[in-house]
Amino acid sequence: MEFEHLVEVNDLDDPAVPDLTRDEVWFGLLCRAEDPRPFLPGLDRCEILTRSETAVTRRLSFGKVQIHDAVRWQAMDWICFESAATADHPGGRLTITIEQPEPEGAALFLRFAYRTTLSETVGEDAKYADYVRSAYHQSDVDTVRVVRMIAESTRTE
Repeated sequence: MEFEHLVEVNDLDDPAVPDLTRDEVWFGLLCRAEDPRPFLPGLDRCEILTRSETAVTRRLSFGKVQIHDAVRWQAMDWICFESAATADHPGGRLTITIEQPEPEGAALFLRFAYRTTLSETVGEDAKYADYVRSAYHQSDVDTVRVVRMIAESTRTE
């Protein structure tokens, strides 16, 4: 299954909600790589196994289910989470790209692009494709909410 969509970060029509900067959004996405627990309900533990300047590998523990994944990024541009399929997990890839239509503008979007091993047209998986897309969308809206909370908690006024 392949699925992608945009989530608006800043609501330019609501001045009561502070705008986030690209730096703040990027920092929040890096937080998701380092400690994804606030972003992934049910995640008990995240252990970083390897680290470089542009990647980490992790072991994620959801109770007894263990998922190994790799996270790669290009600073201030995109971050990609990729896991292999196992008996307990279908595997897949999520790439989150920061989009800013005007280089100095306040309009910011996150593009979430999914590629999974689930089929949209064949077998049991096909019955759940719409549900999975809806769950991904809600999770992505929640990601922006958590990024916003992180930014607001680290701002110095």
